[in-house]
Amino acid sequence: MDSLSQVVAVMRTGRPLSFRLQAGGTWGWAYPPVRGAAFHVVLQGSCWLLPADGDPIPLAAGDVVLFPHGTGHGLADRPETPLAAVCRTEAEGHAVVAGTAAGGAEPDLVAVCGQYLVDRERPHPMFAELPDVVHLPNRLGRSASLRSAVELLGAEVDAPEPGSDAVVPALLDVLFHYILREWLRREDCARPEARGWGAALEDDVVGAALAAVHASPERAWTVESLGVEAGLSRAAFARRFTGLVGMAPLAYLTWWRMTLAARLLLDTDLPVGAVARRVGYTSEFAFAAAFKREYGRPPGRYRSSRAAA
Repeated sequence: MDSLSQVVAVMRTGRPLSFRLQAGGTWGWAYPPVRGAAFHVVLQGSCWLLPADGDPIPLAAGDVVLFPHGTGHGLADRPETPLAAVCRTEAEGHAVVAGTAAGGAEPDLVAVCGQYLVDRERPHPMFAELPDVVHLPNRLGRSASLRSAVELLGAEVDAPEPGSDAVVPALLDVLFHYILREWLRREDCARPEARGWGAALEDDVVGAALAAVHASPERAWTVESLGVEAGLSRAAFARRFTGLVGMAPLAYLTWWRMTLAARLLLDTDLPVGAVARRVGYTSEFAFAAAFKREYGRPPGRYRSSRAAA
């Protein structure tokens, strides 16, 4: 998989949870903080987004909002409307009505809201650099792929058919990748002085090195061999990688290996020795020592404690 897909796969811990929000008249909902990444997709009508910090933001049909860090916020018909705790008739479901227009009138707003389940114990640096609110308005010039995903999601939610219970979560997964892609490819990432993960993934040299590390973490990588992969000398590659990513190449390699190891410990029954080999350690003892430095617990205890949580 490419680097973005690998990062999302390691961070995500389950299928997205979603429900349908339908509201009209005077209404306001307060969304509490969540452990994952919250999202809203406006399918019809308009409303106001009320961030915990910052000015109200008008939302219109086709707009997408992501709260990467699960920050609490509100949605309302007007900025001054008091907020009530959001309610649902089910814990999960793509057709749950959370609020209705009075007197059976047509709703002023139809949206899909929910949460992407993301591991918060060890967020990837790409996630850490995202702002509290990512707002992607529906405007000319925006990604055709993102617009298409929103339209497909809207059609599936408005008129569910056999298979919708599988289709909607799949579309939400697609939407998540498109949101991140749009943010990482925003205009300021293309500037020569740009830093961060958007610039790193778009950079031919650093992007090639990241792809190599993500695809083959078990290889005995060195700064020199990564530089060869990227087509630069050892020193030039190290400077470029560190300048864009914010971590030295081998520091990121260790970070990625330990993060991948933790996911393997939680999601598989592989013995610790097999996990060690998957992430590039020939010695189980060396792997256990490296893992404990990163997580504060040896691999076996980490697996058992997380399973009991």
